[in-house]
Amino acid sequence: MASESRLYTFSTPTKDQLRKFRLGTSRAKDPQAVIYQIDKKTLEISQADDEVYTNMQELGDELPDHAPRFVLLSYPLTLASGRQSVPYVMLYYLPVTANGEMRMLYAGAKELMRNTAEVGKIIEIDTAEDLEEIEEKLKGED
Repeated sequence: MASESRLYTFSTPTKDQLRKFRLGTSRAKDPQAVIYQIDKKTLEISQADDEVYTNMQELGDELPDHAPRFVLLSYPLTLASGRQSVPYVMLYYLPVTANGEMRMLYAGAKELMRNTAEVGKIIEIDTAEDLEEIEEKLKGED
């Protein structure tokens, strides 16, 4: 990870946002998601907008058709056992139409983003429609 941490950067406010989001979503009653992107010129990883998405459809509408993104997701659900669970995961959104340069840019930062955001696991998706099945994926991986 040493080489990635020299290549990609997080501003102090971004690190604070990541920590605040992680700590603030553990007791949420609704799904919470934020989108992160990499600035191609500066290689800084930052929040794409100021939105916290609580609706998977709206989140899907905001994901670009041809560019990768990291999405941090806290998703409250009830397991088959009846137990409440709030998995905190990173969705690695990598559309098949993304160009090679962007694919490599995000692939190189994936583990750094995972470690900095302190997520439990990464779920790869390649279309916004994959968000419709996210609950099944989260339940299946517990």
